[in-house]
Amino acid sequence: MPEQETMERAERDKEQGKSLSTQAGEFVREEMHHVREGKHGARSPQQAIAIGLSKARRAGVKLGAPRRGRSSSKVRSQAKRDFAKGRSHNRKTSRTRSRATTGALRRERHSSTSRSALSRQTRGAARRRAAALRCMAPP
Repeated sequence: MPEQETMERAERDKEQGKSLSTQAGEFVREEMHHVREGKHGARSPQQAIAIGLSKARRAGVKLGAPRRGRSSSKVRSQAKRDFAKGRSHNRKTSRTRSRATTGALRRERHSSTSRSALSRQTRGAARRRAAALRCMAPP
């Protein structure tokens, strides 16, 4: 479950009319902090980002699934499930499954959200974008 502070930040972003990805970014930020402070680990920066986006969808951010060709059908269907879960209000989480997930993540490494790892991820993501979109992105 996301922290109250994260929910408030995302809500503030929504009220200010900021984009859905900015609202979801608060949840990704929270996830990065969790990995850094040792709450659990992640196999890669991409996994930490994916966990954050999943939390955002489940918290009600209207962030759709990635387009075809951008990710696998498994990832798209999971994103659709997360989005549907965020729209419904039946939020009883399975304690057993939740603990199993956290236990598995605890065994992962914690260096995946280091400054250098995030820098590599950011540069790679920028490289995959078109040159015109790169120059439009904020510095």
